[in-house]
Amino acid sequence: MLQQLYIKNFALIDVLDMEFHSGFSVITGETGAGKSIILGAIGLLLGQRADSKTVKAGADRCVIEAHFDLSHYELEDFFQQNDIDFDAADTIIRRELTAQGKSRTFINDTPVPLTMLKELGDRLMDVHSQHQNLLLGKHDFQLSVLDIIGQCDKALGNYQQAFATYQETTKRLEALREEIELNRRNADFLQFQHTELAEARLVDGEQEELEQRSETMTHSEDIKAALYEAEEALQGDDRGIVSQLKKTTAALNAIANVLPGADELAQRTNSCYIELKDLAAEVSSRLENVDFDPAELDAVNNRLDRIYELQKKYHVESIAQLLAMQEELRVKLSAIENSDEALAELSVEVEKQKATCQQLADALTAQRQKAAKAIEKQMRERLVPLGMPHVRFETQMEHGELGRMGQDRVAFLFSANTSTPLQPVAQVASGGEIARVMLALKAMISGAVKLPTIIFDEIDTGVSGKIAEQMAQIMAEMGAGGRQVISITHLPQIAALGTTHYRVYKEETAQGTTSHMVMLSADERVTEIAQMLSGSNVTEAAIANAKQLLKIEN
Repeated sequence: MLQQLYIKNFALIDVLDMEFHSGFSVITGETGAGKSIILGAIGLLLGQRADSKTVKAGADRCVIEAHFDLSHYELEDFFQQNDIDFDAADTIIRRELTAQGKSRTFINDTPVPLTMLKELGDRLMDVHSQHQNLLLGKHDFQLSVLDIIGQCDKALGNYQQAFATYQETTKRLEALREEIELNRRNADFLQFQHTELAEARLVDGEQEELEQRSETMTHSEDIKAALYEAEEALQGDDRGIVSQLKKTTAALNAIANVLPGADELAQRTNSCYIELKDLAAEVSSRLENVDFDPAELDAVNNRLDRIYELQKKYHVESIAQLLAMQEELRVKLSAIENSDEALAELSVEVEKQKATCQQLADALTAQRQKAAKAIEKQMRERLVPLGMPHVRFETQMEHGELGRMGQDRVAFLFSANTSTPLQPVAQVASGGEIARVMLALKAMISGAVKLPTIIFDEIDTGVSGKIAEQMAQIMAEMGAGGRQVISITHLPQIAALGTTHYRVYKEETAQGTTSHMVMLSADERVTEIAQMLSGSNVTEAAIANAKQLLKIEN
């Protein structure tokens, strides 16, 4: 539950530091005093989008921080999954917003994205404002009420998992049908392409070898001339390098007995002689084998032209890519031949998955129908004390196509008296009746969901007197057992039943208008409720009436 709320430099608030307690608390104050500002700050803590205009004029940034006690709400898994330190007795959420529009969010001093803050906020607090009454006209909200009351989360999760698989397989089936249809329309063209590539008898690495052969034959005369010149230099006549080295070796050997080291020089020159003699033989062999065959050159170039033509036609750059395309075409042609079998297999799988979804959807429907009966019974029991002695409330369920939430379409039907037929609640209920219906629904939901804090923002709109007191009793019951319920109200009957009472007020100073919030003492509560009864001119009768509402003996 919310233990402490700290707000600095937000809208009209300079600094607000307020403690909160379990049970049923009320917040009162004149219209425009700043209650909506406090709710806006809480909304930012719950992950709502921020607006830099809410930073107090003249301030660089605003800070909103809340401390929560989560000891009894089984939220440790959230912190473990997101690698955040967990302190059940004091969980701290902080939001900072600069005047330049930059926003930062923290959970227990760990920076987190806004989506994570919202995920945690949804599990910490429910803020019911007047616009939420519009949810009564939305079928998804009504369906969610059934799922919460019926504790259908497991059944819904099983169904949604199966439905997601069914949808994915259905998409695969449609994609396969489209692919097969396209391939069949292009079958002749695909076959022509495959035949063309197959008849080319391409071999990986062939292109590089052919290009080298073409280059060699094209320059055969240059190659011959260079090899002839090299051969002449190595062993031509008596002036060739090989002959000269042989003579050099012989000369050095002749003086080996009289010149120290001459034998070593002779060995070295002899090694060079042997190597160059071998090199000369290699050059001669190459020279003899250089031959120019115009027919062979034409054949090589024609083969290369065909390869280049295919690469250009199929927009690739290598034989390897052509061979990959040939294999791809083979696979497509094979798929066309076996398409009926593949389509039939996948169609059977889709039908099996659909049957599984239908089975799970039927089980979910049965659970919802049971919840619908419980809701109808509880709603009548809760609404009769709220001034609707002849109320009728029914849950209409219709089956439709399978969807993400199952097959059920739900509508809450309502009639406040016996003479009016049942109709959708959002169409026939007055503002005061809708407020009471929503309160009754929230009371049921709070019993099924472990939500630490519920805030009602003027849910008492359109009611007064005894009905308001009954609504306060319901909120007080919701706040029992450690839950925290806070009601922002203009009605003294509701304010009087709060165990803790806060007042929001505005103050005009030399620096401008500021909003403040204080927790009222017992005497201050009497004065506040008396003002709510009689206005700013508090009379003795109003004070007496306030004490009576507060059950204070004179």
